Amino acid sequence: MKSISRLDALSSITGKLAGVLGLLTLLVGSTARASEADLVLPDFRSVTFVGGLNGHSLLLAGIAVAIFGLIFGFMQYTALRQLPVHKSMLEISELIYETCKTYLVTQGKFILILEVLIGAVMVVYFGFLRHMEAIKVITILIFSLVGIAGSYGVAWFGIRVNTFANSRTAFASLRGKPYPTYAIPLQAGMSIGMVLISTELLLMLIILLFVPADFAGPCFIGFAIGESLGASVLRIAGGIFTKIADIGSDLMKIVFKIKEDDARNPGVIADCTGDNAGDSVGPSADGFETYGVTGVALITFILLAVPGAEYQVQLLVWIFMMRIVMVLASLGSYGLNGIIQGGKYKTADHMNFEHPLTFLVWLTSIVSVALTFLVSYLLIPNLAGDPTLWWKMSAIITCGTLAGAIIPEAIKVFTSTESRHVREVVTASREGGASLNVISGLVAGNFSAYWMGIIIAALMGGAYFFSLDIPNTLMIAPAVFAFGLVAFGFLGMGPVTIAVDSYGPVTDNAQSVYELSLIENVPNVKAEVQKDFGFTPDFEKGKEYLEENDGAGNTFKATAKPVLIGTAVVGATTMIFSIIVILVGITVGPDGFRSLNAANAANLSLLHAPFLLGLVTGGAIIYWFSGASMQAVSTGAYRAVEFIKANIKLEGVEKASVSDSKRVVEICTQYAQKGMLNIFLGVFFSTLAFAFLEPYFFVGYLISIAVFGLYQAVFMANAGGAWDNAKKLVETELKAKGTDLHAATVVGDTVGDPFKDTSSVALNPVIKFTTLFGLLAVELSVELSAAGQGTITRVFAGIFFIASMVFVYRSFYGMRIETPMAAIAGEGSKPGVKPA
Repeated sequence: MKSISRLDALSSITGKLAGVLGLLTLLVGSTARASEADLVLPDFRSVTFVGGLNGHSLLLAGIAVAIFGLIFGFMQYTALRQLPVHKSMLEISELIYETCKTYLVTQGKFILILEVLIGAVMVVYFGFLRHMEAIKVITILIFSLVGIAGSYGVAWFGIRVNTFANSRTAFASLRGKPYPTYAIPLQAGMSIGMVLISTELLLMLIILLFVPADFAGPCFIGFAIGESLGASVLRIAGGIFTKIADIGSDLMKIVFKIKEDDARNPGVIADCTGDNAGDSVGPSADGFETYGVTGVALITFILLAVPGAEYQVQLLVWIFMMRIVMVLASLGSYGLNGIIQGGKYKTADHMNFEHPLTFLVWLTSIVSVALTFLVSYLLIPNLAGDPTLWWKMSAIITCGTLAGAIIPEAIKVFTSTESRHVREVVTASREGGASLNVISGLVAGNFSAYWMGIIIAALMGGAYFFSLDIPNTLMIAPAVFAFGLVAFGFLGMGPVTIAVDSYGPVTDNAQSVYELSLIENVPNVKAEVQKDFGFTPDFEKGKEYLEENDGAGNTFKATAKPVLIGTAVVGATTMIFSIIVILVGITVGPDGFRSLNAANAANLSLLHAPFLLGLVTGGAIIYWFSGASMQAVSTGAYRAVEFIKANIKLEGVEKASVSDSKRVVEICTQYAQKGMLNIFLGVFFSTLAFAFLEPYFFVGYLISIAVFGLYQAVFMANAGGAWDNAKKLVETELKAKGTDLHAATVVGDTVGDPFKDTSSVALNPVIKFTTLFGLLAVELSVELSAAGQGTITRVFAGIFFIASMVFVYRSFYGMRIETPMAAIAGEGSKPGVKPA
């Protein structure tokens, strides 16, 4: 009932906002200002490339590649489903999938209600203020739904694949060889990566090729906003859900001195569901949105900043062919890596699970870079009359492609089980307990933020260096284009980046499935497995492989996070450029040369006070968001722990009841939605308020949240990764489960859980959603001011700011743990089993 009442409350808020926006339509008349929705695509048939093929034909070939990628992804899905698995493990994985389905259905309803909120703004702006034809407004709304469906669909596909793979991985570990324990999670990851990237690519190519040229702008804007909305909700809510469940489950190891994933713990199923909600659903939707929004930002830049249809066609075809060949590069590298690693490890008794994943990432990066230069030479050998631009453009993209390999290597320095920082966390914990564990993890996070900042600045600096040779006659602000290409390159080898990220939730779930299945207790199980599957299970080796592989999964989950975060920050520069063009305007000289209006551009300076104030304000939002998302985890985890401690049964039972497990899932869902509602509406109304306050203030604000968000996200993600694998080292290398040292590392891990899997990862879609939705909001503000309604604009800024403060307040005071301190001081043991 609480969930329904919150949805009703949100519907009420939506209706009130629509009324406010309706009032705006009475206050402004028609103006001629252009926006991204007015952009018109050039004729791709008008330019001929290598082999006499025109742009339209080349992009059609891209559709064929995208369809091939989808076929490959679904073939891997089918192959995973057909792998052998014991029924005891299959039952657990299907139970996990059923709880995941319930969670996703609930989130889907939530997203659609928020879409009404966003749709109201789009209808008022495009339909009433811009007087756009009804068919175009409807098109924008339809494609926003397509964007939501894309993010939501790949997220659902991801959990289905992962819940096939988790039980198959657990069962394969019993064969006594480590290789299948590595190969199956990677196969699942490649299935997700290929379907995700191919779906995104296919949808964008369909818009480019088959939607009327004057409708493409509305389609891309609606599509980008929709996928950003879907990703934001799934990433934030999933991050809250998974860490409530994870903390609730983990703390039982300390309280009751029970083992990891003990089947009697009703929090373990919720933890497994959370692994998918936070580490599969969230990243899948986030990766889909990141790949799409980066593309939309570059398309918008090219159409705004590049004069002449010929150059526009050349650049648009070039960037999409880069994406097409990198899909092929990822697929080919995966196949080659499989041959190499199979020959090396298939019969081995031991393997370092991180090494083949690292090799795959570097192999894909090198192949992608080589193809980038080759295809660029074939497509744009003489761009704008300059025979050197093809390799300079390739070098800029390479700065991003290499980031996809360099950043994971840098992150492993702070999060890998072999890292000196992680071992320092363990060493500190040995004598200093949980206190020094937490401090040393914070040290690792801070150091990592320093190095990540230096690496990203160096890569962007390299791109800037090459952009200096791009002539101004080809485009306005070449450096901005270069930064967009770097972000574009970050996810160039997207299928592999997604694959190694998706590896983690499978390995994490596989370990849990093994324990929950109680397969070792099944009567005559060894004889049964020998008869039905042709091998004698080795339980000790199986548990060892699963634990070690989980450490590798933790590492590569950690390495993928900064890639997505970096893409959001670097790509934000290109999206912010679109807002700057709207505000500053473009001057066309007598020779046709286009440049930004110098007089208005002076406002993008520290000498313009609102711009400086915007830079200061953005940081406040980042720190509020970090606290609010962790508050939701803290309160939800309190309620989950409270329920588990009161209901856990350790005597006379083998496993927790399904009803108790489902109740923990309900608690996680309840607080995930409650936290999500406050956070999303706080972000939504803050964006409207600051966009209405002063446009140049808003530009400073967007730059600020990108920069603050980068460092906050990297710090939190890598501190959490260090704590996570420090615990894993104690469990695997030191074999010290149940000791005080283990308890200290569990405390650090639970502190790091919301750091790495809630706050840090959700900053990525929040930055992009704020920038994309802010684009509409600032245009709305400018329209009102141009119509002589500057005063009323400030009034609405105040109203929206007050609304944002309501949800900021609610994100803590509406989420706090309400048990009185007096009750805590006087409470005795709760019903159920007494803690050890």
